[in-house]
Amino acid sequence: MLTVVREQMGRALFRRVAGADGPANRARIHDTPGPRWFTPDRPIRVVHGDASMFIGGLSALLLQSLHPLAMAAVAGHSGYRGDPWGRLQRTSTFLAVTTYGTVDDAQRAVDKVRGIHERIRGTTAEGVPYHASDPHLLGWVHVAETDSFLRAHQRFGARPLDAAGCDAYVADTARVAEALGVSDPPRDRRELSERLTAYRSELRATPEARATARFLLFRPPLPLAARPFYGGLAANAVVLLPPWARGMLWLPRVPVVEDLAVRPTGQALTRTIRWAMTPQRGPGPA
Repeated sequence: MLTVVREQMGRALFRRVAGADGPANRARIHDTPGPRWFTPDRPIRVVHGDASMFIGGLSALLLQSLHPLAMAAVAGHSGYRGDPWGRLQRTSTFLAVTTYGTVDDAQRAVDKVRGIHERIRGTTAEGVPYHASDPHLLGWVHVAETDSFLRAHQRFGARPLDAAGCDAYVADTARVAEALGVSDPPRDRRELSERLTAYRSELRATPEARATARFLLFRPPLPLAARPFYGGLAANAVVLLPPWARGMLWLPRVPVVEDLAVRPTGQALTRTIRWAMTPQRGPGPA
């Protein structure tokens, strides 16, 4: 009976994050022979294959929304409200392909994303122009994502990295970032922290950013039965944010509740996801 529950839960989670094409994509990514960007011992494979990515991904979206140009591009072109799961599945597949797929498959995925970015341009409500292929804007998206994924893994991952492993993870993600068009991405934790600080003067919570936070945290497109489970993940995504980012998004800190209830819930949920999805080899098509 427990095995049946595990299999059903694992299939449901996998289907949600990988989509209908998930099994075919997984087979292609792992079973196609050929060289990879990252060998099996690289930290990027450890981080991106862990259940902590469920929390890290949500935290990354909240953090990324604080750049007005990035938020304008997402609000105007991504369709995240109309098809949030489709966007999640595309992102999940991209991460899996570039982390585990062959060199040729990874390059095709990067070329496709670069083509999409090239077409995304416009102006904010204040009249400031943006272009999704701008290396500086891509740099913000990259450092926010890398920092969030690493924070989540170190707090909730099954095998947290040592100091050298953390630096190596940042270096691994830099390879993908450069392929996407980021200029001189950070290659260790010190550079990652410095780059995040350098972007601080450009960040603010626009009405669109706060609307995104409300959508992600309080109005997820999920059945009522699944919302408590999601709510635990979302609460931990908020706790994972840097304090200054929480302040911008008007997300208050409640230390006692967070320490005694929220973080233990995050640990329990990621253990449950890991237990359910171990046969599926990770949180996405990986």
